Amino acid sequence: MAGNTEPLSPRAKLAVTAGKAAAAVSRAAGRGSGSVIGGRVALKLDPDLLGRLAQHLDVILVSATNGKTTTTRLIAEALRAAGPVVSNALGANMPAGITSALAGGSDAKFGVIEVDEKYLAGVARDTTPQAIAQRNQTPHQRGPPAETPQNGRHRREGLSGSKAVVIANADDPLVVWAASSSPNVVWVAAGQAWKDDAWSCPSCGGVMQRPGDDWFCGQCGFRRPAPSWALNGDYVLDPHGSAWPIHLQLPGRANKANATSSAAVAAVFGVPPQVALERMYQVQAVAGRYDVVTFQNRELRLLLAKNPAGWLETFSLIDPPPTPVILSVNARGADGTDTSWLWDVDYTQLAGHPIFVLGDRKLDLAVRLEVAGLDFRVCETLDEAVQYAPPGRIEVIANYTAFQDLRRRVGN
Repeated sequence: MAGNTEPLSPRAKLAVTAGKAAAAVSRAAGRGSGSVIGGRVALKLDPDLLGRLAQHLDVILVSATNGKTTTTRLIAEALRAAGPVVSNALGANMPAGITSALAGGSDAKFGVIEVDEKYLAGVARDTTPQAIAQRNQTPHQRGPPAETPQNGRHRREGLSGSKAVVIANADDPLVVWAASSSPNVVWVAAGQAWKDDAWSCPSCGGVMQRPGDDWFCGQCGFRRPAPSWALNGDYVLDPHGSAWPIHLQLPGRANKANATSSAAVAAVFGVPPQVALERMYQVQAVAGRYDVVTFQNRELRLLLAKNPAGWLETFSLIDPPPTPVILSVNARGADGTDTSWLWDVDYTQLAGHPIFVLGDRKLDLAVRLEVAGLDFRVCETLDEAVQYAPPGRIEVIANYTAFQDLRRRVGN
């Protein structure tokens, strides 16, 4: 598909070298992977570098509110059956991080790129993708009322007029509305566990009707398209009606849905579903998510949940009571400083679990759990929570910066 292999200009080569040097300095200073600062330096020297780095690649963009890092990882693993892949596997999904990732993929055939919704239009313009995967859309936290439709407009703008094949979730009305601006869509029935942000028609504002798995707007006729791929229990149904078993090391129905969309993406590039799904089994963890680590002679499973939809999915995959659960919530810039979204999460699903609460906003979470009628203990540190937790593997659920704090504490 992509065939332009023009060598990089001297300016572009200098930008790549300078970016890698800046990233190395950042890593040496203990300030993370260095991908963002490296990309910023490179783009400062050559503002068109992202497009230059993508010109020889078959680019796949992955956009979603929840699960895009995992879906990106699954697609990348599936496509390795057809050639080398470069990807922003650690989730740096803005132009600087994407540029830094592509700078390391000079020999790659495919570029599998996770991209933040706000930057989808710009990244699509710069990289000319062959495929764009759209999984779901909800607010990142319980943000301002305009957040969800605004993100929908960003997506719709990114897809409008694109020649890319769009692989979109037919069960999410917000995704369908955004993808319907594209002339070439592959619809996937991947499900939608969280529906609270999709009761208003994104096309006209009318009330959505949801009989069974179907949905439609009674006012304007906007409705669920017929899918050609579907998740059916533990199987992926392809457009020919064949059923392919899903065997993942990643837990939960949400990851089966991610695998279904990933198989549909891989098929666009000629990778058969059976081959794609077999390769996905190799993925054990994604940027620390789902990792099982040993800390203070205890096993902890690390789980990330950034917003109400993500918490709902995470509750569905943890081990049953009396498994101990640690919850950690921060409200820093990357999380969103408003914790009112906690009231949208149904914490009663944790009834029967010994619960331990920590993080910058542990008292906000404690009030929410108290109202939910749950028993819990507020702790100052992870060490204290682990000390008081009863025997057995501990499920640790945290939002974004709290998750990073915990990973550093356990040395992950």
